[in-house]
Amino acid sequence: MRTNYRYTILGLLFLATTINYIDRQIIGLLKPILEGEFKWTEKDYADIVFWFQAMYAVGFVLSGRFIDRVGAKIGYGLAVFVWSLAAVFNGFVKTTTGFMFARGGLGFAEAASFPASNKAIAEWFPIKERSLATGIMVSGCTVGPLLAPACVLWIANNYSWQAAFAVTGSLGFIWVIAWYFLYSKPQQSSRVNKEELTFITAHQTANTTVEEVKVSIPKLLTKKATWGYFLANFLTDAVFWFYLFWMPSYLTSNGMSKTEIALPITVVYAITAVLTISGGWLSSYFIKRGHTINSSRKTTMFICVALVLPVVLIQYSHDVWVSVYIVAFAGGAHTVWKGVLLTTVSDQFPKAVVGSVSGIGGFGGAVGGMLAAKGVGILLDGYKAANNLQGGYNLIFICCGMAFLTATVVFHLLSPKLSKVEFSIK
Repeated sequence: MRTNYRYTILGLLFLATTINYIDRQIIGLLKPILEGEFKWTEKDYADIVFWFQAMYAVGFVLSGRFIDRVGAKIGYGLAVFVWSLAAVFNGFVKTTTGFMFARGGLGFAEAASFPASNKAIAEWFPIKERSLATGIMVSGCTVGPLLAPACVLWIANNYSWQAAFAVTGSLGFIWVIAWYFLYSKPQQSSRVNKEELTFITAHQTANTTVEEVKVSIPKLLTKKATWGYFLANFLTDAVFWFYLFWMPSYLTSNGMSKTEIALPITVVYAITAVLTISGGWLSSYFIKRGHTINSSRKTTMFICVALVLPVVLIQYSHDVWVSVYIVAFAGGAHTVWKGVLLTTVSDQFPKAVVGSVSGIGGFGGAVGGMLAAKGVGILLDGYKAANNLQGGYNLIFICCGMAFLTATVVFHLLSPKLSKVEFSIK
């Protein structure tokens, strides 16, 4: 009888992603409190987000290669430990500059999350299950923000905003202990029997030399598939950052109080979480029905584009709850799309460079988010000065909707068949 230990590994990846996004979202949830205490303008807040994104980009450049060299166990464990330290440190800062420093440290360490998860999934799951596994892992991006509003705001309102950072930041330390004792490669795990190992390695290339070949970053950058992944992340990651960091402010600008925003944010991420898991299943379902990997991945991505596009019409909504539901479905479509995009790395590249390519794409997403954060701050301050803050949000939502259509087309042009990327072996 086949063991299913790979799902224990998937559970750990899901929990790490959940903790990751709790630590990311907390600054947005506490923004209405912190901007009153520290007298932040929209530009000040954007600068804090900018430094998170800037160090996140730097972290991606280094983390993907680092994880390919030391492995997912050491690489991910160290990353979660460091980002937990940074998350707790947020509760001890006293100035806006201090927040820039603390959030920068958090971003630098959190950059390892997707490269490490992607590498672990490539090691632990067969091709036909990777999309579903990635979808479940990525659903942590929505489960974290789903759990965060009630927990973070309750701690902040009943104790202090400092306590909110300390409590949520400490969760990562517990995870690191579990990861250390439970994770290893499937070939080295005593918890995996022969039947499961055979299932995991099914349909993988028999040429282990190709799978283990070391490829330099400059050589990876000569491949169109690398640039397709980079540009897809560059164009779309900023959208989820906007939802994560500015959604609370958007709701308060629509007349909701600081305590009322918890419910709509919870609704947004509850719907997003359900869509994320079901979307991860969809691509795997197409494969089981006989579709090619290319057709399965691309069909799912274009379905997501259709769900995202309604955000361009959010300006015509005169009910904040209608806007909430539009954003919820767009957010869910984003995470499904992101999960499929992540899966295409292991579809196209050898395992030995999955972390590196994931890091290159993550760098692109971080740079896009960094530039967007500065732009959003400047734009909203300008529209606020003109007493037309909603006009600024409307323009941003239009950009959010069109980003996915553009990115999907660009990705398809650069990876039209999701073919295996070949590297010469010397």
